[in-house]
Amino acid sequence: MCGRFVSARKRLELLEEFSIERDRAGDGPDREPDPDYNVAPTKRVFAVLERRPRDEETPHGDEPERPSARELRVVRWGLVPSWAKDASGGARLINARAETVAVKPAFRRAFARRRCILPADGYYEWQAVSEQGKQRKQPYYIYSKDGDALAFAGLYELWRDEAVPPDHERAWLWTAAIITTQATDDVGQIHDRMPMVIARDHWADWLNPDNSEPGQLHATLLPAMAGGLTSHPVSTAVNFVRNNGPELIAPLSANQERPPGELF
Repeated sequence: MCGRFVSARKRLELLEEFSIERDRAGDGPDREPDPDYNVAPTKRVFAVLERRPRDEETPHGDEPERPSARELRVVRWGLVPSWAKDASGGARLINARAETVAVKPAFRRAFARRRCILPADGYYEWQAVSEQGKQRKQPYYIYSKDGDALAFAGLYELWRDEAVPPDHERAWLWTAAIITTQATDDVGQIHDRMPMVIARDHWADWLNPDNSEPGQLHATLLPAMAGGLTSHPVSTAVNFVRNNGPELIAPLSANQERPPGELF
C-alpha cells in the first residue's frame, strides 16, 4: 500500500508542470496546502483532473457542450464514494488495488469517469528488519532518481454533505485514492505494493473522462517508474504524523542507526 507520501511542490510549479488550464486550488476552502513532507490519510493534497464544471454546461442542450479542461484542485486523501451515508469511511479508502479497481463497488464508477493524478515528490514504505532477535520497521523514502515528480494514478469522487445548503462552500467534499500494484523487484525488497504512475505521454488519455474502456485505461498504468527509483533509510520521526519538514526525507546520518544491508 501507499500510506504516506511527500507533496512539497508549490501550486505555481504544478500549474506549469501539468499544463493546467483551470486553477481551482487558490483561495477559499480550496486554498493551497503548505508543502507537506508527511502526507497522511485525510490530509489535503493537490490533484490534477479533467472535467466540465456544472456551471459551464448547458442544462437544456440549447448550445453545444463546452470541452472539458485540465484542472488543479485540492482534495482530501481517502475516497468517499458518492453513495456513502457519511464521510467517515474515507480514511480507510486511501488505496485502490489496480487488480480490482474496475470492479470494486467503491471504485468502479470513479475508475470509469473520475480519474486524476496526485503529484508526489516521493513516498515512504516500511521494511521489517530483525535486530538482536527483535523485529522493528525501518522507514525508507522512495523517489525518482532524476528528481522529477511522481504522477500517482488516482481516482476522485464528489460527496454531497446534506447537512449544509447546496450553495454552502462545504456542500461538496472532494476526495481521492491512489491506485497501487505489485511492487517491482527492487522496491519489492522494502514492501510488496507500490503506487501506479502515469507516464507523461499518457496523462491526456488517463485524465480524459470520455475514455472509459478498461483495457485502454489499464494500458496507461505503470508501476511507479520501475527501474527509475532510488531510496534511502530515513528517521523513524516520519512514523508520527505531527512531525513534518524536509528533515524527514534526509538520509540517516553516519551517527544514526542504519538497517542491515543496502537495498539500492
